[in-house]
Amino acid sequence: MSPPSPTPANPVEERAIARLLWSIALPAMLTNVATALFGLADMWAIGRLGDASAQGAVELGAKFTMGLLNVFNFLRTSTVALTAQGAGRGDVHAQSETLVRAGAVALAIGLALIGAMPLLVPLGLTVLGAEGALHAQAAHYIAIRYWAAPIWLCNCVLVGWLIGQRQVRAILAVEVTANLVHIALDLGLVLGAGWGVAGVASASLTSEALRFVLLGAIVLRRPAARQALAVIAQATTWRRAELTALFALNRDLFARTLLLTAAMLVFARIGARAGPVTLAANGILFQLFMLSTLLLDGFENAAQVLCGEAVGARDRTRFRATVRSALVWGAVMGLALSGAYALAGANLASAFSTDPQVRAMSVRTIGWIIALPIVGVFSFVFDGVFVGAGWTRAMLTTMAAAMGVYALLLWFLAPLGNAGLWLAFTMLFVMRAAGQALVLKRQTRRTFA
Repeated sequence: MSPPSPTPANPVEERAIARLLWSIALPAMLTNVATALFGLADMWAIGRLGDASAQGAVELGAKFTMGLLNVFNFLRTSTVALTAQGAGRGDVHAQSETLVRAGAVALAIGLALIGAMPLLVPLGLTVLGAEGALHAQAAHYIAIRYWAAPIWLCNCVLVGWLIGQRQVRAILAVEVTANLVHIALDLGLVLGAGWGVAGVASASLTSEALRFVLLGAIVLRRPAARQALAVIAQATTWRRAELTALFALNRDLFARTLLLTAAMLVFARIGARAGPVTLAANGILFQLFMLSTLLLDGFENAAQVLCGEAVGARDRTRFRATVRSALVWGAVMGLALSGAYALAGANLASAFSTDPQVRAMSVRTIGWIIALPIVGVFSFVFDGVFVGAGWTRAMLTTMAAAMGVYALLLWFLAPLGNAGLWLAFTMLFVMRAAGQALVLKRQTRRTFA
């Protein structure tokens, strides 16, 4: 006998879920805007020097550093999912165990990255196609910022754990503080002291360390965190079954993030081959894309938390209502961002460089930045749903299929030059969302059977 169909959420429940969604999404958006100021401030400060090579070096150095670290962003996403599922069950002990296990993994990866630094930096610059003065300046940037890697990984865990407990406003306060310091350092070190590329990298390293101190202070005030020391010494924390489940989740998220990072690095490499002007212009536009992405990620964060809680509580009706609400409001925000870029995107892009050629290239290419918010929002929301529900294998499979299409399009559209590159990149997000939409119903049925 088949199970009965779930009762649809009534209008009152739908509105309550929408309010709850916004209570998480809005602070997350503001937090992500503060995070976006990190890259925008760097590009603006170095752009005041009027040196396309230096601006391109910061772009390549940032691409390498964040490309290397973003493959470990599973530390944040898996921590959000597991913490939210524990909260949905009302299990404080499980939340403490999640913090301890994720923190241990972050420290281990951080130490490994420091040890591998002499190998990874030259390899990364070769992969990105950096040559001559561009190579030297990008290497100088990375040599400074790389030391923030272990701190960044630990911050991923702390942020994910706080998001899983709906402590998004506290994260917002930390991001605003750290990024105000970062902007001040950019102004002082790059424009005041004349440190150039080294000043940008030093500002990044310092603000990341400040972020860790502030997040740690907030985490230690939470009841579940105060149990962490006791949990470390308990054998149950390190049981094989729990560790296997954690690593299975992280493995899928790692592979998925690796594919997405590869897509971005290929994008940067092809842009670098076109010369420093195209590279610098694409870097500016990519920062604007990341700004819209970080705003739309507010709905991804909300979907992670609320879908994770619904799965932990075994509440199918609440889960489906959350998915609908996140998709609808995400689409509204995507349209708003596309409209904003249509009105002001060209002026905003040209403000990030004093080089006439870079500014002209940025304005000619702005149409892709107008299209990407509404095109990409559905894949962002689905990512939050799939992570919160623990459907990481399905998310990896759909990402791999989309990457295959992306690779074919890069080859097929190569004669179109930079326009073909942006078109292929846009289609990557279209294919991701389409694949996730196709498997959503099946995954829901299996989870709540």
